[in-house]
Amino acid sequence: MRYIFYFILGYLLVRFITGFVIPVFRTSKQIRRQFNDIHDQMQEQMRQQQQQNDPETSHTNNSSQIGEYIEFEELKSK
Repeated sequence: MRYIFYFILGYLLVRFITGFVIPVFRTSKQIRRQFNDIHDQMQEQMRQQQQQNDPETSHTNNSSQIGEYIEFEELKSK
Protein backbone atom coordinates (compact mmCIF):
# COMPACT_ATOMS: atom_id res chain seq x y z
CA MET A 1 0.00 0.00 0.00
CA ARG A 2 2.83 2.37 0.84
CA TYR A 3 4.51 1.82 -2.54
CA ILE A 4 1.32 2.62 -4.41
CA PHE A 5 1.00 5.89 -2.46
CA TYR A 6 4.62 6.84 -3.25
CA PHE A 7 4.15 5.90 -6.89
CA ILE A 8 1.01 8.05 -7.20
CA LEU A 9 2.69 10.90 -5.33
CA GLY A 10 5.75 10.68 -7.60
CA TYR A 11 3.56 10.53 -10.68
CA LEU A 12 1.63 13.64 -9.61
CA LEU A 13 4.85 15.44 -8.79
CA VAL A 14 6.31 14.64 -12.22
CA ARG A 15 3.06 15.72 -13.91
CA PHE A 16 3.09 18.99 -11.97
CA ILE A 17 6.71 19.72 -12.83
CA THR A 18 6.38 18.84 -16.52
CA GLY A 19 2.93 20.38 -16.94
CA PHE A 20 3.35 23.61 -14.99
CA VAL A 21 6.84 24.45 -13.74
CA ILE A 22 8.78 23.77 -16.95
CA PRO A 23 6.33 25.63 -19.26
CA VAL A 24 6.26 28.62 -16.91
CA PHE A 25 10.07 28.65 -16.82
CA ARG A 26 10.31 28.42 -20.62
CA THR A 27 7.69 31.13 -21.13
CA SER A 28 9.37 33.52 -18.72
CA LYS A 29 12.71 32.88 -20.41
CA GLN A 30 11.19 33.54 -23.85
CA ILE A 31 9.48 36.75 -22.67
CA ARG A 32 12.74 37.95 -21.11
CA ARG A 33 14.60 37.24 -24.37
CA GLN A 34 11.97 39.10 -26.44
CA PHE A 35 12.07 42.04 -24.04
CA ASN A 36 15.86 42.20 -24.35
CA ASP A 37 15.61 42.03 -28.16
CA ILE A 38 13.14 44.92 -28.21
CA HIS A 39 15.36 46.86 -25.82
CA ASP A 40 18.38 46.28 -28.06
CA GLN A 41 16.40 47.43 -31.11
CA MET A 42 15.36 50.60 -29.30
CA GLN A 43 18.98 51.26 -28.30
CA GLU A 44 20.09 50.79 -31.93
CA GLN A 45 17.39 53.18 -33.19
CA MET A 46 18.42 55.78 -30.62
CA ARG A 47 22.06 55.38 -31.66
CA GLN A 48 21.15 55.82 -35.34
CA GLN A 49 19.07 58.91 -34.60
CA GLN A 50 21.91 60.42 -32.60
CA GLN A 51 24.36 59.71 -35.41
CA GLN A 52 22.02 61.38 -37.90
CA ASN A 53 21.59 64.42 -35.65
CA ASP A 54 25.28 64.81 -34.76
CA PRO A 55 26.50 65.91 -38.23
CA GLU A 56 23.71 68.51 -38.41
CA THR A 57 24.62 69.84 -34.99
CA SER A 58 28.30 70.11 -35.83
CA HIS A 59 27.41 71.87 -39.10
CA THR A 60 25.28 74.46 -37.31
CA ASN A 61 28.05 75.00 -34.77
CA ASN A 62 30.53 75.73 -37.55
CA SER A 63 28.23 78.28 -39.16
CA SER A 64 27.60 80.01 -35.84
CA GLN A 65 31.34 80.35 -35.30
CA ILE A 66 31.70 82.22 -38.59
CA GLY A 67 29.46 84.98 -37.35
CA GLU A 68 25.95 86.28 -37.40
CA TYR A 69 24.34 88.58 -39.89
CA ILE A 70 23.27 91.72 -38.11
CA GLU A 71 20.87 94.09 -39.81
CA PHE A 72 21.48 97.76 -39.40
CA GLU A 73 19.80 100.98 -40.40
CA GLU A 74 21.59 103.79 -42.01
CA LEU A 75 21.29 107.04 -40.16
CA LYS A 76 20.40 110.06 -42.23
CA SER A 77 22.46 113.07 -41.47
CA LYS A 78 20.63 116.34 -40.98
